[in-house]
Amino acid sequence: MKRHWHKKPLVIRQAIPGFAPPLDRADLVAMAAHPEVESRLVVQASADAKQAWRFKHGPFARKALPPFKQNGWSLLVQGVDLHDERVHALMNQFRFIPDARLDDVMVSYATDGGGVGPHFDSYDVFLLQAHGQRRWRIGRQKDLSLLPNMPLKILANFEPEEEFVLNPGDMLYLPPRYAHDGIAVGDCMTYSIGFRSPQRGELASELLQRLAEDAADVVGEGVYRDPQQEAVEHGAKIPEGIFQFAKKALSDALRDPMALHRALGEYLSEPKAQVSFDGANAAHDAGGWDGRAVRLDRRTRLLYDEHHVFINGESFLASGRDATLIRGFADTRCLTAKAVAQLSAGAQELVHDWCTAGWVHADD
Repeated sequence: MKRHWHKKPLVIRQAIPGFAPPLDRADLVAMAAHPEVESRLVVQASADAKQAWRFKHGPFARKALPPFKQNGWSLLVQGVDLHDERVHALMNQFRFIPDARLDDVMVSYATDGGGVGPHFDSYDVFLLQAHGQRRWRIGRQKDLSLLPNMPLKILANFEPEEEFVLNPGDMLYLPPRYAHDGIAVGDCMTYSIGFRSPQRGELASELLQRLAEDAADVVGEGVYRDPQQEAVEHGAKIPEGIFQFAKKALSDALRDPMALHRALGEYLSEPKAQVSFDGANAAHDAGGWDGRAVRLDRRTRLLYDEHHVFINGESFLASGRDATLIRGFADTRCLTAKAVAQLSAGAQELVHDWCTAGWVHADD
């Protein structure tokens, strides 16, 4: 973290010694056929990067994919950790980065020569080789111009500075905006562990929308009054009094020092758009949770700050022993039966509600 995070690339040979991928090719192809799974197909029509590329969004039936003997194509499946417990467990090995920054695991399968072209990402990424070999070329790229009329963002004038081949268990870390091009050597699978990097404007917009939802209750229904208003000669000019009234309304909306903390925590803990929880089955399973340990569903985001806990876009004030126990729940993603018994009655009821919603599961 001191030497490389956000600074420079790092190749880690045998980052996970003897790594055996939790998913094989057949598993990945089957996953890409489901409509709730985000998948993409990239086919390079020629070895010359300036020739046509084909790009298509899934879902994909097996017959919609090119033959495995055909060179130069890639299947990319996003958010695999949301759909497979083993991949979720793999992602948890990267929790030395705060959960608020950890995004998802993308798994890519490529036939010989397959790739997505030289490009750069706006976020940090760990590229873990799972099967076969992939040749990586990387470089600090000043010229970020892209090839025109392409379905992918491919650098027009990529100038690699280093090149190496990764074997299963090897891993490459790349900081944001570091150009890279990965080409499959034979057929291969690569796991990409990516991180969230919200844009400032996007974050401001999201937080303002969340603050706006509570603004009317916080500010109240006071009406603008101007008993001292004089007759005016220039009717189109906005009165200074209305501006001051609006300024005070915004100030009042933010007078709660915790408002921004709540909005940020709710935003960062919001599940991905394609995530849904089966409340009906969860309600049945939650019936016998009393006295048992509990664990978070792999799709659940549980975060906290000094005053709140945040789960799947909702916020709760927390203090005392309850806060300590729930923070431990967030950090370890499980809560022992003994710890559950130590929660207050209100906190136990809250955890039971989370079980009923499918966010949390009873665990033997």
